[in-house]
Amino acid sequence: MIAKIEGLKRLQAKLDRLPAKVKQRIRDAMEAGAQEIVDLAKSLVPDDTGELRDSIGWTYGRAPKGAMTLATVESTGGDLTITIYAGNSEAFYARWVEFGTSAHVAGGKFAGAKIPAQPARPYFYVSFRAKRKRVKGRITRAINKAAKDVAAGK
Repeated sequence: MIAKIEGLKRLQAKLDRLPAKVKQRIRDAMEAGAQEIVDLAKSLVPDDTGELRDSIGWTYGRAPKGAMTLATVESTGGDLTITIYAGNSEAFYARWVEFGTSAHVAGGKFAGAKIPAQPARPYFYVSFRAKRKRVKGRITRAINKAAKDVAAGK
């Protein structure tokens, strides 16, 4: 007895569309989630000059030189790698604000100067932790919706 599967070509066409559709949905969900985390971090950061606030962002691939990386979500192909970061050459002190500093005696140009401790003023990792579950859920829903759309022929 020979079994014949009807609609095999249609099924294969749907399966062939799945990766591109899923990838686009994941990309959209990742971008929305990254922007949500960035917006929260910008609202929490101490805003003396605005340089640190303006240095917070996200990008595909690696963070700019000198930036503190919050999170990197990477796919096996590497084309869905998104990085959330804070700091740059002007706002090099991003880590000091996030984690604080201990009292110390300066060296170099200001040798001998007594630098007081600075308390931590977290803005970066708290934003990530606050939004992590929501962003993960958004990505999972995007994958499921893409799979359902492909199965329905959309």
